[in-house]
Amino acid sequence: MKIFYAIQATGNGHISRAMQLYPYLQKFGAFDFFLSGNNATLDIKLPIKYRSKGCSLHYSKCGGLNYWDIVKNIRPRQIYKDADSLPLKEYDIIINDFDSITSLGCKMQKLHSVQFGHQASFISQHTPRPTKKSIMGEMILKHYAPSPKNIGLHFEKYDSFILPPIIKEEIIESQPINLKHITVYLPSFDKDCLEKAFKSIPDIQFHWFLNTVEQQHTIGNITYFPVNQKKFNKSLISCEGIITGGGFETPSEALYLGKKVLSIPVRNHYEQECNAAALKKLGVPVVYEAGPDFNAIIENWINLDLKYPKIEANNIPETLEYLFDTYRD
Repeated sequence: MKIFYAIQATGNGHISRAMQLYPYLQKFGAFDFFLSGNNATLDIKLPIKYRSKGCSLHYSKCGGLNYWDIVKNIRPRQIYKDADSLPLKEYDIIINDFDSITSLGCKMQKLHSVQFGHQASFISQHTPRPTKKSIMGEMILKHYAPSPKNIGLHFEKYDSFILPPIIKEEIIESQPINLKHITVYLPSFDKDCLEKAFKSIPDIQFHWFLNTVEQQHTIGNITYFPVNQKKFNKSLISCEGIITGGGFETPSEALYLGKKVLSIPVRNHYEQECNAAALKKLGVPVVYEAGPDFNAIIENWINLDLKYPKIEANNIPETLEYLFDTYRD
């Protein structure tokens, strides 16, 4: 088969998932990948044949979305042009991981696809939501990249078409240890938003992964890392806990390893607020502001005796068989 796989690149999670799937996907045929968006920082080891700037997220300085930058960088005419120019009719199967251009292209070219990924899980009303739902957020989850068929991924099986998260093989095959450091990955925060809080707790060692860091270096109790998957995996496997956003892949891997998690969802990012609601149900502490007392919050969190349910890892071969059967049906 000839297969088209669209990846949303508003962050690293979608790309990381596709890279983990790729060795298994190759057994089903020849793959061409389409990358939409420009927020990703990972070294992408995939045969990317098509690219588009698409719609990308932009963050404010300290943990929120910058809606002005998001809107001013959207090019509707270019989006329609990119959607129309995708040669989707050349492919036997179209897999879409929450990309609006591919969804629009399928509509324009009268083709169907299967939406596969975390966002597909929100088609179900059983998937956790925050206490106060966002009408706009619900519309985006439903209409941003619609598909006639959906296979979702989430922390738990909230509905019949929702499967466990894709966990990297390096994580599954590891032996977790506790070297007492705290891993930090918060891409929506600039360095100077959090550095004072971390420095004010000198007894705690932090491994902080930042997009703005080029070379690993240590100052005081903080080791600064560039965003690098192998180094991040190593830090996560050996940490006491992780401070991260309200994403999906990183909390999934941390919970699979049995690590402590402190989640700070991006402000006004509805999907992350939904993920935070799901994490709360699992017993994960969630904070919505990294304010002046953030150092005290960290210390209290470290001292908590937290026990989470074991997160199940996805059986990738079975999932892919299910995916292709779903598409054919």
